[in-house]
Amino acid sequence: MSNSGMVELPAAAAEAVVPCCPPITAGELSPGEAERMAVMFKALSDPVRLRLFSKVASHAGGEACVCDISDVGVSQPTVSHHLKKLREAGLLTSERRGTWVYYRVAPSVVAAMSAMLDLRT
Repeated sequence: MSNSGMVELPAAAAEAVVPCCPPITAGELSPGEAERMAVMFKALSDPVRLRLFSKVASHAGGEACVCDISDVGVSQPTVSHHLKKLREAGLLTSERRGTWVYYRVAPSVVAAMSAMLDLRT
């Protein structure tokens, strides 16, 4: 596996939850809000990406090495492509440690998506 092109992103452990958009029941989304949310939901709309996201989110310690999450039925280059798409959408952060890359779910982004879909408000 080639590690060229991997980018180290800051860890999201101490991140505050900052909603990107108001709850869906608060009114219409602006074009910008809709675009931001669509990028995130589009990234999760692929079954392989959703499985990878789930593997990272449910992994012990809240982070997973790429070597631990690559068994999703596609080749390693395809796994890297899908992880890149999840990073670009802001759903995962990554950190290189030696030759391996470790991934974490970006908690504020997931919380913002959840808050946007909350119908209780």
